[in-house]
Amino acid sequence: MKMTFFLTALKTGALLVCLAILGGCAAPKGYDYTAFLESKPASILVLPPVNQSPDVKASYSLYSQVTLPLSEAGYYVMPVGVVDETFKQNGLMNAEEVRQASPQKLREIFGADSVLYLDVTEYGSSYKIISSEVAVTASAKLVDLRNGKLLWEGTARASSAEQQQNNGGGLVGMLIVALVDQVVNTLSDRGHEIAGITSIRLLSSNTHNGILPGPRARPDAAR
Repeated sequence: MKMTFFLTALKTGALLVCLAILGGCAAPKGYDYTAFLESKPASILVLPPVNQSPDVKASYSLYSQVTLPLSEAGYYVMPVGVVDETFKQNGLMNAEEVRQASPQKLREIFGADSVLYLDVTEYGSSYKIISSEVAVTASAKLVDLRNGKLLWEGTARASSAEQQQNNGGGLVGMLIVALVDQVVNTLSDRGHEIAGITSIRLLSSNTHNGILPGPRARPDAAR
Protein backbone atom coordinates (compact mmCIF):
# COMPACT_ATOMS: atom_id res chain seq x y z
CA MET A 1 0.00 0.00 0.00
CA LYS A 2 2.79 2.35 0.98
CA MET A 3 4.76 1.40 -2.13
CA THR A 4 1.74 2.15 -4.36
CA PHE A 5 1.27 5.54 -2.70
CA PHE A 6 4.96 6.29 -3.11
CA LEU A 7 4.95 5.41 -6.82
CA THR A 8 1.82 7.50 -7.41
CA ALA A 9 3.37 10.50 -5.67
CA LEU A 10 6.58 10.04 -7.64
CA LYS A 11 4.71 9.96 -10.94
CA THR A 12 2.72 13.04 -9.96
CA GLY A 13 5.88 14.90 -9.02
CA ALA A 14 7.57 13.94 -12.26
CA LEU A 15 4.54 15.11 -14.24
CA LEU A 16 4.57 18.48 -12.46
CA VAL A 17 8.27 18.90 -13.17
CA CYS A 18 7.72 18.13 -16.86
CA LEU A 19 4.86 20.62 -17.05
CA ALA A 20 7.01 23.27 -15.39
CA ILE A 21 9.82 22.65 -17.87
CA LEU A 22 7.45 22.78 -20.82
CA GLY A 23 5.89 25.96 -19.47
CA GLY A 24 9.31 27.58 -19.17
CA CYS A 25 10.13 26.66 -22.76
CA ALA A 26 6.84 27.91 -24.20
CA ALA A 27 7.00 30.22 -27.20
CA PRO A 28 6.90 33.97 -26.48
CA LYS A 29 3.38 35.35 -26.34
CA GLY A 30 2.28 37.05 -29.52
CA TYR A 31 1.08 40.66 -29.52
CA ASP A 32 -2.67 41.22 -29.68
CA TYR A 33 -3.19 43.14 -32.93
CA THR A 34 -6.99 43.22 -32.76
CA ALA A 35 -7.26 47.01 -32.40
CA PHE A 36 -4.54 47.55 -35.02
CA LEU A 37 -6.31 45.37 -37.60
CA GLU A 38 -9.61 47.12 -36.95
CA SER A 39 -8.03 50.58 -37.26
CA LYS A 40 -5.99 50.00 -40.44
CA PRO A 41 -4.00 53.27 -40.16
CA ALA A 42 -2.45 54.56 -43.38
CA SER A 43 -0.67 57.67 -42.08
CA ILE A 44 1.41 58.28 -38.97
CA LEU A 45 2.24 61.50 -37.16
CA VAL A 46 5.49 61.04 -35.23
CA LEU A 47 5.92 63.29 -32.21
CA PRO A 48 9.37 64.39 -30.97
CA PRO A 49 10.69 61.71 -28.59
CA VAL A 50 10.67 62.48 -24.87
CA ASN A 51 14.26 62.21 -23.68
CA GLN A 52 14.74 60.38 -20.39
CA SER A 53 18.50 60.00 -20.85
CA PRO A 54 21.19 62.48 -19.71
CA ASP A 55 22.28 63.22 -23.30
CA VAL A 56 20.57 66.29 -24.80
CA LYS A 57 21.14 64.97 -28.34
CA ALA A 58 19.04 61.85 -27.80
CA SER A 59 15.61 63.14 -28.82
CA TYR A 60 16.46 64.64 -32.20
CA SER A 61 19.01 61.97 -33.01
CA LEU A 62 16.29 59.33 -32.89
CA TYR A 63 13.63 61.66 -34.32
CA SER A 64 15.65 62.25 -37.48
CA GLN A 65 15.80 58.52 -38.25
CA VAL A 66 12.31 57.14 -37.59
CA THR A 67 10.80 58.06 -40.97
CA LEU A 68 12.77 55.45 -42.92
CA PRO A 69 11.60 52.24 -41.18
CA LEU A 70 8.00 53.48 -41.00
CA SER A 71 8.00 54.40 -44.70
CA GLU A 72 9.52 51.04 -45.60
CA ALA A 73 6.80 49.41 -43.50
CA GLY A 74 4.24 50.95 -45.85
CA TYR A 75 3.00 54.09 -44.08
CA TYR A 76 2.81 57.72 -45.07
CA VAL A 77 4.78 59.58 -42.39
CA MET A 78 4.15 63.28 -41.81
CA PRO A 79 7.50 65.06 -42.51
CA VAL A 80 9.13 65.41 -39.10
CA GLY A 81 10.74 68.76 -39.98
CA VAL A 82 7.36 70.27 -40.88
CA VAL A 83 5.74 68.73 -37.80
CA ASP A 84 8.43 70.09 -35.49
CA GLU A 85 8.21 73.59 -36.98
CA THR A 86 4.42 73.56 -36.72
CA PHE A 87 4.62 72.82 -33.01
CA LYS A 88 7.17 75.59 -32.45
CA GLN A 89 5.02 78.13 -34.28
CA ASN A 90 2.20 77.21 -31.92
CA GLY A 91 4.35 77.74 -28.82
CA LEU A 92 5.16 74.09 -28.11
CA MET A 93 8.93 74.19 -27.79
CA ASN A 94 9.82 70.76 -26.39
CA ALA A 95 8.70 67.13 -26.53
CA GLU A 96 7.09 67.20 -23.09
CA GLU A 97 4.82 70.09 -24.10
CA VAL A 98 3.97 68.48 -27.42
CA ARG A 99 2.91 65.29 -25.67
CA GLN A 100 0.21 67.18 -23.78
CA ALA A 101 -1.68 67.88 -27.02
CA SER A 102 -4.88 65.83 -27.26
CA PRO A 103 -5.38 63.25 -30.03
CA GLN A 104 -8.37 65.25 -31.24
CA LYS A 105 -6.25 68.41 -31.63
CA LEU A 106 -3.46 66.52 -33.40
CA ARG A 107 -5.99 65.01 -35.79
CA GLU A 108 -7.46 68.43 -36.46
CA ILE A 109 -4.09 70.02 -37.26
CA PHE A 110 -2.33 67.25 -39.18
CA GLY A 111 -5.14 65.01 -40.42
CA ALA A 112 -3.17 61.81 -39.75
CA ASP A 113 -4.83 58.49 -38.86
CA SER A 114 -2.47 57.74 -35.99
CA VAL A 115 0.21 59.23 -33.77
CA LEU A 116 3.46 57.64 -32.62
CA TYR A 117 4.71 58.53 -29.14
CA LEU A 118 8.42 57.86 -28.53
CA ASP A 119 10.60 57.74 -25.42
CA VAL A 120 14.40 57.50 -25.32
CA THR A 121 15.42 55.86 -22.05
CA GLU A 122 19.10 55.23 -22.84
CA TYR A 123 21.46 57.08 -25.15
CA GLY A 124 25.21 57.48 -25.46
CA SER A 125 28.42 55.95 -24.23
CA SER A 126 29.31 54.49 -20.87
CA TYR A 127 32.71 53.42 -19.54
CA LYS A 128 32.69 50.22 -17.52
CA ILE A 129 36.38 49.80 -16.50
CA ILE A 130 37.17 47.02 -18.97
CA SER A 131 34.67 47.91 -21.66
CA SER A 132 33.11 50.91 -23.35
CA GLU A 133 29.59 50.74 -24.77
CA VAL A 134 27.36 53.02 -26.80
CA ALA A 135 23.73 52.04 -26.38
CA VAL A 136 20.33 53.42 -27.32
CA THR A 137 17.03 52.16 -25.93
CA ALA A 138 13.69 53.50 -27.09
CA SER A 139 10.03 52.64 -26.70
CA ALA A 140 7.03 53.54 -28.85
CA LYS A 141 3.24 53.64 -28.67
CA LEU A 142 0.99 53.95 -31.71
CA VAL A 143 -2.40 55.51 -30.96
CA ASP A 144 -5.40 55.95 -33.26
CA LEU A 145 -6.12 59.68 -33.58
CA ARG A 146 -9.73 58.99 -34.54
CA ASN A 147 -10.72 57.28 -31.30
CA GLY A 148 -7.71 57.40 -28.97
CA LYS A 149 -7.22 53.61 -28.87
CA LEU A 150 -3.78 52.09 -28.33
CA LEU A 151 -2.91 50.13 -31.46
CA TRP A 152 0.60 48.92 -30.70
CA GLU A 153 3.57 49.40 -28.38
CA GLY A 154 7.11 48.09 -28.31
CA THR A 155 10.68 48.57 -27.09
CA ALA A 156 14.05 48.09 -28.77
CA ARG A 157 17.72 48.44 -27.87
CA ALA A 158 20.95 48.50 -29.87
CA SER A 159 24.50 48.58 -28.58
CA SER A 160 28.01 48.84 -29.93
CA ALA A 161 28.91 45.98 -27.59
CA GLU A 162 27.12 43.61 -29.96
CA GLN A 163 30.02 43.97 -32.39
CA GLN A 164 32.84 44.08 -29.87
CA GLN A 165 35.16 41.12 -29.47
CA ASN A 166 37.81 40.48 -26.86
CA ASN A 167 41.01 39.94 -28.80
CA GLY A 168 43.11 39.20 -25.75
CA GLY A 169 45.97 41.32 -24.50
CA GLY A 170 45.24 40.81 -20.83
CA LEU A 171 43.63 43.20 -18.40
CA VAL A 172 45.88 46.13 -19.34
CA GLY A 173 45.07 45.63 -23.01
CA MET A 174 41.36 45.49 -22.27
CA LEU A 175 41.57 48.71 -20.26
CA ILE A 176 43.42 50.50 -23.06
CA VAL A 177 40.93 49.30 -25.67
CA ALA A 178 38.02 50.40 -23.48
CA LEU A 179 39.55 53.84 -22.95
CA VAL A 180 40.26 54.32 -26.65
CA ASP A 181 36.72 53.20 -27.52
CA GLN A 182 35.33 55.66 -25.01
CA VAL A 183 37.26 58.57 -26.55
CA VAL A 184 36.32 57.57 -30.11
CA ASN A 185 32.68 57.04 -29.20
CA THR A 186 32.50 60.45 -27.54
CA LEU A 187 34.24 62.38 -30.32
CA SER A 188 32.37 60.72 -33.18
CA ASP A 189 28.94 60.57 -31.47
CA ARG A 190 28.33 56.94 -32.31
CA GLY A 191 25.06 57.33 -30.45
CA HIS A 192 23.50 58.68 -33.65
CA GLU A 193 24.58 55.59 -35.57
CA ILE A 194 23.27 53.26 -32.84
CA ALA A 195 20.01 55.25 -32.68
CA GLY A 196 19.46 54.42 -36.34
CA ILE A 197 19.77 50.71 -35.61
CA THR A 198 17.40 51.06 -32.66
CA SER A 199 14.80 52.84 -34.80
CA ILE A 200 14.91 50.05 -37.38
CA ARG A 201 14.53 47.36 -34.72
CA LEU A 202 11.70 49.26 -33.07
CA LEU A 203 9.66 50.31 -36.10
CA SER A 204 10.28 47.74 -38.82
CA SER A 205 7.36 45.52 -39.78
CA ASN A 206 9.42 42.32 -40.03
CA THR A 207 10.30 41.93 -36.35
CA HIS A 208 8.59 39.74 -33.74
CA ASN A 209 5.66 41.63 -32.18
CA GLY A 210 6.62 44.66 -34.28
CA ILE A 211 4.42 47.15 -36.07
CA LEU A 212 2.18 45.67 -38.77
CA PRO A 213 2.81 46.42 -42.47
CA GLY A 214 0.95 49.45 -43.77
CA PRO A 215 -1.18 49.79 -46.93
CA ARG A 216 1.84 50.78 -49.06
CA ALA A 217 4.00 47.85 -47.91
CA ARG A 218 5.64 45.58 -50.46
CA PRO A 219 3.97 42.15 -50.78
CA ASP A 220 7.00 40.44 -49.22
CA ALA A 221 6.63 42.61 -46.08
CA ALA A 222 3.35 40.93 -45.12
CA ARG A 223 3.43 38.61 -42.12
